Amino acid sequence: MSGDELSEEELQQLRRRRLAELQRAAVEEERQAEVQRQVEIQKQAILKRILTMEARQRLTNIRMVRPDFAEQLELQLIQLAQTGKVKIPISDSQLKDALVRLQSQRKEIKIRRM
Repeated sequence: MSGDELSEEELQQLRRRRLAELQRAAVEEERQAEVQRQVEIQKQAILKRILTMEARQRLTNIRMVRPDFAEQLELQLIQLAQTGKVKIPISDSQLKDALVRLQSQRKEIKIRRM
């Protein structure tokens, strides 16, 4: 047996260590997923309290088309409600106004060919 070869026992130890690492990673991933689920449940409960049914439906529609934008909008709405900067419940028309303001704040990127 040359110096580069591992014994069967060493191979088994390496396999056991690798399996333990994978199991720890899987447990950590599951824990993070559970934390994320709990955060989402809390966020949805807050949105349910601060939005009218029509506004929630509009937000759901936005989420289907632009999930990243909907996420930002939800966080902004929660922040506005918590700081008292908006009357609760937020109606559909208030949500539309907020959307118009958000869209106007976004910079448009135009590509011009020279």
